[in-house]
Amino acid sequence: MKHLTAASLSLLLVSLSAGAAWIARPATTQPLSAGAVMSDAARHFLAGLTPERKTKVSFAFKGPERHDWRFVPGEHHGLTLADMTDVDRWSARELIRTSLSGRGTLKVEAVMAMESVLRDLEHGNPTRDPMKYSIALFGTPDDDAPWAWHLEGHHLSINFTCVRGEVASVTPYFLGSNPGEVRAGPTAGVRILAAEEDLARELVASLSPEQRVKALIAEAAPADVLSLPGRPINALWPELAIGLAVGDLSPEQRRTFDDLLAEYTHNLRGPLAEAEMSRIREAGINAVRFCWAGGLAKNQPHYYRLVGPTFAIEYDNTQNDANHIHTVWHDRTRDFGADALADHVRGDHGE
Repeated sequence: MKHLTAASLSLLLVSLSAGAAWIARPATTQPLSAGAVMSDAARHFLAGLTPERKTKVSFAFKGPERHDWRFVPGEHHGLTLADMTDVDRWSARELIRTSLSGRGTLKVEAVMAMESVLRDLEHGNPTRDPMKYSIALFGTPDDDAPWAWHLEGHHLSINFTCVRGEVASVTPYFLGSNPGEVRAGPTAGVRILAAEEDLARELVASLSPEQRVKALIAEAAPADVLSLPGRPINALWPELAIGLAVGDLSPEQRRTFDDLLAEYTHNLRGPLAEAEMSRIREAGINAVRFCWAGGLAKNQPHYYRLVGPTFAIEYDNTQNDANHIHTVWHDRTRDFGADALADHVRGDHGE
């Protein structure tokens, strides 16, 4: 975590050591699954809400709101942190911690805290509010019926779907930061997504001329990530699946690539990160492709992506003089739990 300087935004960061100590279950020799821990946290969160707040946070699993993901400022589906009590916010953060690692939780909290920095930079702009982030639950947290939840707001959209008591999907997963690097004020020097930039730059700088021919796809970076809300990842696949294959990297370059990929997957809680990494490896890690567009020097607009048989990760830093970062992670068949839900329906109907 040497890159994670965003911890200096400590005002809004919460203790990561509390875990899920409130969960009251009989003693067992079997560890709880990630899905069971997440469901328990969601039930605990719901149980503490008033009827009015529970209405705001709850949506039908098959309703349109579940797929309506977004990361721009404004209103988002669910109950905002501002509309929660302190006890509600504590329980909400317990739910977040059942899903994310310490690293991932710090980044999410820092993204929200960055709204205070933006408010100061924009001379008190009231739309910048670290409490204007919403949690929504879709369906009822259950060990049998499908359910899902998300946390959304400016530069943040994390989505989890559970099917048959297991976490079936952790995507789409969006994190952004504006500014990418704080350059003035009490938090000068903070870079929430530092590793995501530095490791990729280290990798592209290490490429041989022959490797660069395959990896460098354009002199100018696109204005944003390509897989924005409303653009299905599979429709973009022919455009995305180009670049330098991981199998063509040297051992040292491969270590840098592994660190870069882990910077994204290990935002998740341990068992979830391990499951995603296993899925990526089983689909063929050597087939994953890395590509870069834009300038190679720091502070130049740039873009890169990692694309494998099952996933796509994009990073873009072009806006605000290349000091405004967007990152997004998609799964080709499991965004919002699509594959697992199809299997669930087939199983229920005996197909």
